[in-house]
Amino acid sequence: MTVSTLSAAANITPVVIRTLYLHSKRKRKGKKTRSEDKAHALDNIFFDEAFNIVKAFILLGTKNTVESLQAFTNTHVPAPPWAAVVPVLIPFASCNTAADTLIKWFGPEDIKHVVGGERWWQVRGLDGGDGEWIAEKEQLTDTNDKSEEGKHSWQEKTIKKMEQLDRVLFYVHGGGYFWGSINTHRYQIIRYARMINGRAFAVNYRKAPQYPWPCPLQDVLAAYLYLIDPPPGSAHRPVPASKIVFAGDSAGGGLCLATLTLLRDMGLPMPAGAVLISPWVDMTHSFPSIMQNTHTDIIPPHGFLAKPSTLWPMDPTNTTARVVPTTTNPPPKPGHADVLVPQADRPRDDADLDGAAAGLGATDKPKPQAEMMKMYGAKDDVSDPFQPSDDKGESSPIGRGPGQVGAESNDDNLETREPKPSKVLMKDPNAIPLELRSQIHLYATNEQLSHPLVSPVLQSSLCNLCPLYIIAGDGEVLRDEVIYLAHRAAHPDQFPVREGVIRDGWRQKENLQRFTTPTKVHLQVFDDMCHVLTVFTFIDCANYAYHSIADFVKHVTDSSPEELEENPFPGPSKPSRSNTVGKTHPEKESQGCRKADTGDVAGDITADESGNMRRGSPIANGGLHPGTIETGKRGQEMIRERVDIYGNVRPMEPMQDVQALQLKPSEIGIIKEDPLNKWLSGQKQWDKRFKKTSRKVLGKRLKCETKAKTMIDNARDQGLVLEGDKDTINTRPKPERSSSTTSVRTIRGAIQADRRWGPLDLAEENPPSTAIANRRDTADALSLLKKTIYHSAPVTHKTLPTLKTSDAIKAAFDPNDDPFRPPRQSASEQQTRSFMNLHGLSVWESLIRLFIRKSAVKVANGTR
Repeated sequence: MTVSTLSAAANITPVVIRTLYLHSKRKRKGKKTRSEDKAHALDNIFFDEAFNIVKAFILLGTKNTVESLQAFTNTHVPAPPWAAVVPVLIPFASCNTAADTLIKWFGPEDIKHVVGGERWWQVRGLDGGDGEWIAEKEQLTDTNDKSEEGKHSWQEKTIKKMEQLDRVLFYVHGGGYFWGSINTHRYQIIRYARMINGRAFAVNYRKAPQYPWPCPLQDVLAAYLYLIDPPPGSAHRPVPASKIVFAGDSAGGGLCLATLTLLRDMGLPMPAGAVLISPWVDMTHSFPSIMQNTHTDIIPPHGFLAKPSTLWPMDPTNTTARVVPTTTNPPPKPGHADVLVPQADRPRDDADLDGAAAGLGATDKPKPQAEMMKMYGAKDDVSDPFQPSDDKGESSPIGRGPGQVGAESNDDNLETREPKPSKVLMKDPNAIPLELRSQIHLYATNEQLSHPLVSPVLQSSLCNLCPLYIIAGDGEVLRDEVIYLAHRAAHPDQFPVREGVIRDGWRQKENLQRFTTPTKVHLQVFDDMCHVLTVFTFIDCANYAYHSIADFVKHVTDSSPEELEENPFPGPSKPSRSNTVGKTHPEKESQGCRKADTGDVAGDITADESGNMRRGSPIANGGLHPGTIETGKRGQEMIRERVDIYGNVRPMEPMQDVQALQLKPSEIGIIKEDPLNKWLSGQKQWDKRFKKTSRKVLGKRLKCETKAKTMIDNARDQGLVLEGDKDTINTRPKPERSSSTTSVRTIRGAIQADRRWGPLDLAEENPPSTAIANRRDTADALSLLKKTIYHSAPVTHKTLPTLKTSDAIKAAFDPNDDPFRPPRQSASEQQTRSFMNLHGLSVWESLIRLFIRKSAVKVANGTR
């Protein structure tokens, strides 16, 4: 069974009934007759149902293949009639500019050793990036320019109408970096656009594992460059960066933050602000909440697992060696590097040579963690690799972590190393360290998980960014990393990055010196809320969040730089109600309904000596916000707040009482034993459950490889010539050149001048094993290969061959192929089409509107 509307309905219906029964049972027993100040979010039957529906759906996704979840969540769903939605293709020109920026950021060594080359991640199936302009129809007015009639398509006309709305919300959706799309988030984005009296631009970035890091990062950067510097022929005029606000949830929040650091580092225009909703910024899961909040969040207890398929996991039958004790003393075997950049003088091809490099005999047994620490520089009196080691009492790692031999520092003051993926930090210092032998995340390889553009919380500096409004749920597994991120950005001196990050990245060391101005941050943690609370648009605190986000967007886009320096966030007044223009639809009327009293946001609050806020004397207009920590000048403040389920705001507790802020820098960005075992226990269940399926996967991959080889051989026979071929035959058919200077056209396709690389151009590259560009063993890889050979070829192809008759006949009988048109690309990139009028995403949107109307009626009747 795949993820579909019917399977989702069959899976979720029992959940709805069971939740209703349990909710009623709890209420009858009197557990919900508490005083209002102790009320829980699940007291609301609508939230209780929605929470369990979302949780059940995500769990259903883990029981199916990655491909089916991607296809379901990237199915095109029509927008509601009151919304103006225009799909656009972000051109190659913007994509190539983004690629050049990334290549320059990495530098020649990192782009080769860390990323695996500069070509593979630029390969794509579509003729550009997928994006959408979104606005409220009633906020658009005709230009009444008669001279323009007939010159533009309806899409271009609509985009030009949208330009009257100068504010732009640049939205990056979430979904664990491998699922979700514009379609899963369009309803939320439409609401944002209406509430800010502006327009939104959403990017449908390529998804892992077919397009792993840095593919999504390139797409987000390309979309932003497309807004501020559109290539000739674009339908919209350049949008000033000062009128753009980034917004993203979960994985989208992490991509937003990584993009902001790129813009800062490369001196590109920074947006006016950014809204980060439950951003996923630590792929190593090194914070406590990842273990503590499993039962109060919608994220599956074992993370994002999947039914085996040709796509994922890469090693479906490796059921006994996913995590093993270190078999040799460090450095580990090839493909499981403990350092991001392999050292030139390090032997990497033989385990015995590894032992010799570590000063060990070939037969030496692996040593316990504590002994390794002492071998590689730890003090004799310390067995914990993460204890304070200097006279000032500051936290710093002592001794090299497991696996750090052979990577000597260029800085004499840094004589220690921390363990890096794939090595695992053990709780017991006398235990043999574990080592990962299976890729744990779809987004990036194990070795890349601690890279600052993969886990932005590990950026050496989060300073000099635009104002950040950061939201987290108190019950989500990512809570601690979000809280820590906010404090690191606002208080860099109190929360330094661990030393290994600085050592491993030349740019990180440089940034630590270049960027020192604290970023202005408004952090709000919402009581009882799970991951991405804005999904539940009908509850009071989520409604409060929407209005607060809208006020923030309007404030940072309407204020001058001088005003933002003095007051980076909206004043202490309550979020505004006037967020619409003209009349609204009944659905939108209930959507905009919010609790009349959202809490005393402005009232008598002052700062005590600890930097926390307390009730006291009133503050004059323009004074400190509730929860503000004052660090000197007015423009350097951080707002720290908690929000209850009704939208009432209160100050956050002092920093010394926040668990996440007590971690030492050396503990962050390290794979630890408990989170690893949490994933491994679930993976073992999946290995057992899908044992037969795993064996079948290998056979399917072999068949795809055979088809790929046949396709390439036939293309060669039909005249395919690549750049650099030495055996070019003059008799091979040559394509006719069109009058255009940008392409060489044939009957069915074109050699596109702006398409730089294709799957056949990666001989010297070392991409991740999941990357579709270098694979030949999946149906998605075959579709990409066929399109770039016969339909949309890169400039490295000198000819565009004609499909053999026998291959055309086979394609006619293949439901996933076509003899005349380009094959449909992977659902990780291209939106799919539903043959049903009623799709699950539309059903969810209808349920949300129903919940909103019901909640609005209760508020109006005074029953809630």
